Amino acid sequence: MSEPSFPDHFSRQSCSYAAHRPGYPAQLFAWLASLSAVHDRVWDCATGNGQAAVDLANHFETVVASDASSAQIRNRQAHERIDYVVAAAESAPFADRCCALVTVAQAVHWFEFERFYAEVRRVLRPGGILALWTYASFHVTPEVNAVVNRFYRDVVGPYWPPERAYVEASYRTIPFPFTEIAAPPFECECQWNFEGVLGYLSSWSAVQRFKDAQSRDPLAALRPELERAWGPGDAVCRVSWPIHLRVGRV
Repeated sequence: MSEPSFPDHFSRQSCSYAAHRPGYPAQLFAWLASLSAVHDRVWDCATGNGQAAVDLANHFETVVASDASSAQIRNRQAHERIDYVVAAAESAPFADRCCALVTVAQAVHWFEFERFYAEVRRVLRPGGILALWTYASFHVTPEVNAVVNRFYRDVVGPYWPPERAYVEASYRTIPFPFTEIAAPPFECECQWNFEGVLGYLSSWSAVQRFKDAQSRDPLAALRPELERAWGPGDAVCRVSWPIHLRVGRV
């Protein structure tokens, strides 16, 4: 079977994505589970390598985790309660009204909204929950933040796909035709050394697009400046990203 057609910005760096993207806080999944009266089945759409799916499995009996990229699914985190499948968000191979919750972490801005929302309405039971979330800028120290923000804006800025605007707007501009539920604040957090942060930057879609256009790696020029801002090479710093949520009852 051929792979679904979709805007693919991550398959080539799927190994880097799996190794260097931050995880999500346990409190986020506990809160999402608290919104549902039943905890039998959840669909984690655009699961990537399964970062959110693994945490959802702590609260739901079965997680069906889909991604349009077979490369991402090959790098999945195996779990006895997670069923992985290669499938487009707009064409899910699931029965009607089979899930209590649908989640999309850091990906809905790539979707065809109307078609995906039609699938959400079909797959969710009446009163089911849809949760979308994203994160954008990360915070380390003022010195590191300044260097990374310049790199984001001035170096790879022209190479971000246009859908990135939804992320920069904290998902507030995404169409969301559901009864919205206010969410408490959450954030991703990692303890990383310098190489960990550089690995995270290498997973950015704009970095890959810069390489394609310029035939060089923009991280090579960034590295000396970022090292100076970081401090001692073996220093471990707290890295955090505010999470921006849209949650609704269908």
